Amino acid sequence: MSGSLILTCLWFVIANVGAILPSRHSHWPLAWGLIATGIPILGYVCLQHGPWIALLVMAGGMSVLRWPLRYLVAWLRRWMVRG
Repeated sequence: MSGSLILTCLWFVIANVGAILPSRHSHWPLAWGLIATGIPILGYVCLQHGPWIALLVMAGGMSVLRWPLRYLVAWLRRWMVRG
């Protein structure tokens, strides 16, 4: 297994363990950390395995980070209506 896929698996393990642990801040610091580390890992996967595998990894990451994604989509909709 390549280094990028090992990092991806580690990212998913950290995300799932972090989701199990209780949090006073509704897991937002963990989400920001996962986003900050997930984007470079996604680029590394794309570099080593191509865009199709990177799209699969991105879909998996989007399913893990679905609440920040929903807030982003809602914010973009509000921004487009005001614009």
